[in-house]
Amino acid sequence: MAPTTRQPAPEDGAAPPRGKGRPRSAAADRAILDATREALAELGWGGLTMGDVATRAGVAKTTLYRRWPSKNDLVVDAVAGLFDDLEMADLGSLRADIGATVTQFADLLARPESQAALLALFAEGSRDPDLRRRIRERIVDPQKHLVRTGRAHAQARGEIRSDVDPRIACEEIDLVFDMIAGAVEHRLLVAGEPVTPRWLDRFTTLMLGALTGLAEDVQPPAP
Repeated sequence: MAPTTRQPAPEDGAAPPRGKGRPRSAAADRAILDATREALAELGWGGLTMGDVATRAGVAKTTLYRRWPSKNDLVVDAVAGLFDDLEMADLGSLRADIGATVTQFADLLARPESQAALLALFAEGSRDPDLRRRIRERIVDPQKHLVRTGRAHAQARGEIRSDVDPRIACEEIDLVFDMIAGAVEHRLLVAGEPVTPRWLDRFTTLMLGALTGLAEDVQPPAP
């Protein structure tokens, strides 16, 4: 009988070959991303190193590199994870939905670790076109689903028109997202002012006017 050759055990946390070894550890992923945000808040972009993140997360450096081959990939995913819990509210009216969703976003950006991470990432992205592209693809564009969902809810309730040309609808979604993200980020990260109930009420009123006005103004004339 031929002797059995024992295969070497895979390193804990490593991506396994197809059908063999341990699955990728979700707990290790969370620890790494948490450690990245912590290091980014403490040290800034320039001070953050892959080795420091691995030490903070309690994983081998090789494990970290198997998951994220570069610092750009790691930091973008860590910051993107901040937005995973954002949801578009469905409270029965467009005004209530906007108010609840903006409040969620504002609460997230009010956290010191969120502010430090975003400011560091955006500052570096302004100097690195490839990083800026990654930010758009991994962080900005995925969050536009919130606007699409809210728009669909409002259309189903008859609050805004649904017979809008698809190309115009896509432009409208981009505009609405830019208005919300830009206003809240400027308020909290640039001006350093809180999102108060009065500010939220006035902002929501302006958004409602913009949403109903866009649908009316961009419709092509009837044949």
